Amino acid sequence: MQPQTQPQPHHQDRAGLLYGFAAYGLWGLAPLFWPLLQPAGAVEILAHRMVWSLVVVGLILLVLRRWSWVGPLLRQPRRLGLVALAATAISVNWGLYIWGVNSGHVVETALGYFINPLVSIGFGVLLLRERLRPAQWAAVGVGVVAVGVLAVGYGKLPWIALTLAFSFATYGLVKKRIGLDGLESLAAETAVQFLPALGFLGYLTMRGDSTFGGGGMGHSALLVSCGLITAGPLILFGAAAVRLPLSTIGMLQYLTPTSQFILGLVVFHEYMPPERWAGFALVWLALALLTWDALRTGHRARRELGDAAALAATSPAATSPARKAEAAEAPSGPISGG
Repeated sequence: MQPQTQPQPHHQDRAGLLYGFAAYGLWGLAPLFWPLLQPAGAVEILAHRMVWSLVVVGLILLVLRRWSWVGPLLRQPRRLGLVALAATAISVNWGLYIWGVNSGHVVETALGYFINPLVSIGFGVLLLRERLRPAQWAAVGVGVVAVGVLAVGYGKLPWIALTLAFSFATYGLVKKRIGLDGLESLAAETAVQFLPALGFLGYLTMRGDSTFGGGGMGHSALLVSCGLITAGPLILFGAAAVRLPLSTIGMLQYLTPTSQFILGLVVFHEYMPPERWAGFALVWLALALLTWDALRTGHRARRELGDAAALAATSPAATSPARKAEAAEAPSGPISGG
């Protein structure tokens, strides 16, 4: 009988990179999708996204038979409240993003996801009492200056970008407290959104303002596909996250706003005066500082771990005759507990 071969690490990394590029690439191309749903308004598109996302995720969980988390969640009112809070935060984020893209603010929506890591760090300091390293403080400081420069460039605070950044950072913070995996979390959140969204769509239909069914089969199919557009990248991201180091995931996440920024300039031909370029350059400098600090810290941690393992392997306790005798007498395979 031939022994089963385990997946090689480099194969895992290669597959993880493919999944990661696919997930962040699809998120980055989203500005091309939402305009296709017009003449539906942003709120109607958002409602369809909520309804059909629950349908898609529910079918996936049904196929995978992953329902064991539902009972414990329903018995924990505090976690249910956190799910409702997460659903509210992501509703604001989704709705404003759709409106921003369809209203000609693609570049500013990209800015929101560029500065999101800086807002998350700020939340960590203010709400979780986390201590920052000097490079992180420098990045936050540069980010604050960047917002000021962009406010001058836009003639006002870049409120779309700031709202997107703060709503998504809030969503991430709450999700950490909930402790559900990606699919389960999305199912719980869209379950909270489902009835209000369905009620709103029913209200539009009663008024004769719904575009679903009235804009042709193609338009209705695109509205239904909002569920796949939401769940598909999330599934790919989950497959990447279990195969790649966190540092690699952290760098891949910049693909999304970079793609959106390029689309805003090249496809949607949005205006970028020098002041906005200066503000974006400062944001990119802040992100470069964060990335450099994360890579340096990760490298130092791996080196210290390797040094500790080497020291433990060469310690007298590990190399003494008695220890060697114990090792020789120990069974060579795993011991079954059953």
